[in-house]
Amino acid sequence: MSSVKNDACDGNQSLNQPASASHALLPIAALANPLCLLLCFTPVPASFAEVTTGDIRGAVFTLDSDGGRSVVPGVEIRLEGAPSAMKTVTDQQGSFYFQAVPPATYRIDVNAPGLTGSKTVTVVAGVTIDIPMELKVEIVKESMTVKETGEYTIQTDSSSESVINRATVLNAPNKYDRFDSLLPLVPGVVRGPDGLINMKGARSSQGGSLVNSASVTDPATGNTAINLPIDVVESVKVISNPYDPEYGRLTGAVSSVETVTGNFNAFHLSVQNLFARLRQRDGDIIGVESATPRMTVTGPLIKNKIAFTQSFEYRFIRVPVESLPQLQRDMKIEGFNSFSQVDVNLTQRQSLTASFALYPQKFNYFGLNTFNPQTATPDLHQRGYMASIQHRYATGSDSLLLSQFSYKRFDADVTANSNDPYHLLVETTTGGFFDRQNRDTYRTEWQETYQFGARDFFGSHQFKLGLDFAHSDYDGRVDLLPVTILGVSDLPIRQINFGPPSRLGVSQNETAWFLADRWTPFQRLTLDLGVRFDRDSITESTNTAPRVGFALMLTKDARTLLKGGVGLFYDRVPLNVASFPSLPNRTVVDLASTGQILDFELYVNTITAGLRNPRSVGWNLELDRQLTSALTVRASVQQRNTDRDFFLTPEVGSSHGILSLSNGGSSIYHEFQIAGLYKIRGGTLNASYVRSKAYGDLNDFNQFFGNNAVAVIEPNGRGRLPFDAPNRFLFWGQFNAPLKLTVSPVFDLHTGFPYSVVDQARDFVGPRSSQRFPQFNSLDLQVTRPVKLPIPHKEIKARIGVSVYNLFNHFNPRDVQNDLDSDRFASLFNGVGRTFRGKFILEF
Repeated sequence: MSSVKNDACDGNQSLNQPASASHALLPIAALANPLCLLLCFTPVPASFAEVTTGDIRGAVFTLDSDGGRSVVPGVEIRLEGAPSAMKTVTDQQGSFYFQAVPPATYRIDVNAPGLTGSKTVTVVAGVTIDIPMELKVEIVKESMTVKETGEYTIQTDSSSESVINRATVLNAPNKYDRFDSLLPLVPGVVRGPDGLINMKGARSSQGGSLVNSASVTDPATGNTAINLPIDVVESVKVISNPYDPEYGRLTGAVSSVETVTGNFNAFHLSVQNLFARLRQRDGDIIGVESATPRMTVTGPLIKNKIAFTQSFEYRFIRVPVESLPQLQRDMKIEGFNSFSQVDVNLTQRQSLTASFALYPQKFNYFGLNTFNPQTATPDLHQRGYMASIQHRYATGSDSLLLSQFSYKRFDADVTANSNDPYHLLVETTTGGFFDRQNRDTYRTEWQETYQFGARDFFGSHQFKLGLDFAHSDYDGRVDLLPVTILGVSDLPIRQINFGPPSRLGVSQNETAWFLADRWTPFQRLTLDLGVRFDRDSITESTNTAPRVGFALMLTKDARTLLKGGVGLFYDRVPLNVASFPSLPNRTVVDLASTGQILDFELYVNTITAGLRNPRSVGWNLELDRQLTSALTVRASVQQRNTDRDFFLTPEVGSSHGILSLSNGGSSIYHEFQIAGLYKIRGGTLNASYVRSKAYGDLNDFNQFFGNNAVAVIEPNGRGRLPFDAPNRFLFWGQFNAPLKLTVSPVFDLHTGFPYSVVDQARDFVGPRSSQRFPQFNSLDLQVTRPVKLPIPHKEIKARIGVSVYNLFNHFNPRDVQNDLDSDRFASLFNGVGRTFRGKFILEF
């Protein structure tokens, strides 16, 4: 019996880095993507070519303490407006020049390390405008690069990244209003069968997860462990292969969330989800289905000096499994999320951000599905908080010292809903869940990063040096109770007994230091060179990870970019992996139909050949082309080879068996992607096609010792990974429609996830991952518009809307009967039908 959480993109996803294909690749992209074919032949208005143009020139500088000016050479200037988007780089005198600019109103943006500046300018035909650009200390976090307008120009970073901007965060359909639900809007990112996010062919525990540059992973499992009210999310970024050596302790992609900066000038309050949704069963109202009120306030404590942001969210949600009885089909989620942040302008060159997040939540009937009813599922209670403080000091016009300290605590309890013996049957599961856990984890991290000013030596060099120290602790208790497997005759055929409860205690020190150089030999070529050293106290090893990336502007108009790179990455060792020898051992007993013991084997938990840090080698090549001011296309390939991966397998010995935890696992991920972004008036449309393969060892550690553990451990095998989706077409966008409507569609079409066939004893039959769920197909849509309230206070604004999920009511099953001995073998269950949600937002 297999279950998959095959959700459509419950949130927003942005192809903020749609790359371009060259003219040679464009026919290929068009054939594979009909939308690109349509967009490529969209005519550019001829009037643009006939308009007399103007010019913009100016200089970029900072003010010294004595009032003097220091010019800033080598920084990128972006000019963006409706008819055109351009960019250039300041020369050695800090000067810039835009020629032949069509008359219109534009926004000029300049960003240097820790500094920012922007101005609005109106171009008049035949006139040269002189614009002085002063840079001031940047209050938003260092990695913020996405503008709220959502407008797109080709990025010159060598790493392939996609950014979901603020407009998408607020407007895309997001069923449960979670920031991680935005990630599947990125090509190559899916929510897998276990409900966790898998980025670019990596398991959720193999990727990096950051909030404001601080790690938010659970030290025990390696999975992301934080919840934020979505109102405080400014942007979400996914970097496929992070060649910047600042990123480490991962073998997959990294996601980075930036929160909003507080308002320094005026107070702003928003309230939404004030009304509870009622639960309907057979036409009757039976209680509450969900209540998720949320309130966010921001404003100045001292105008232009100190701003604060506070957001509260209560979450009560029932998630139904349609194939279970009416009143026994809901998994219940209840939690409270709070986020507090203070932003401070210390001086003209220094700023500080301090934040505190609190996110307790509990899942009743965790892992509920067609074959695991409420009484047989566990309850998962999580308690967590995180405090972080970040200080930024612009030591010069293009140099920055960034200091950050964070402390995170994350605890989890897994308890049962029944004390009856746990039985695995062909068609269902009975009794109380066999795995009882208590985990308390702590993580303290300190980071120092210094970015030097530009140096001229065979071109321009921008060096960056960093140090990172993290200490983690894991204290826990695990109690595993007997498991009985019943065959088609409902008689026991196998029993699994466990040793006494275990108490666990593991500590880990991780130290990293890195050096990076962004070298620009000439204006159209940028090389990112870096090396990272990681020291891990668990493996007692120091690992060296060199990386190199490049970005080459192929055309003088800065509209065609070729970029790529290759890098070596080392992952952390999750603390539950290090505690494996202390977990209860198991004895597997085979039984006759009379109850007589036929055979038995004791398996002792053993780490074979010691622990080493998993590693991967990743490379990518990408071509971006901005065909018009409205249309940008991308063609890219990437590959990641991971080895030293952890997997479990039982082995029979002469005196007793061992349950082997090996570092000998490996996996490989291939991806070919074509994508396009088309800007329309007041919005954007994104389309992508991804052809990929994720293949590797299948007995992942967290599958058997995570929050929802599987009791039966069969020999390891290799095959398509559980989240493998070879073909995926994704379309989403946001645009303004008549009647002041904002329309945000998301269409996701991909190959179904793989599953394996078992028999009544839970032994695998045939090759692993040989079967697949049907093709997943879902169109989600959100439509909102502002409304006037019948009250005299004009400062109070309201917005209403409706969201529809799975608009065409396509059957997307999440469960399958994979037991070959069942009369219902290969039957599919638990599809999520068309769902409606209302939206009402008040803003003051």
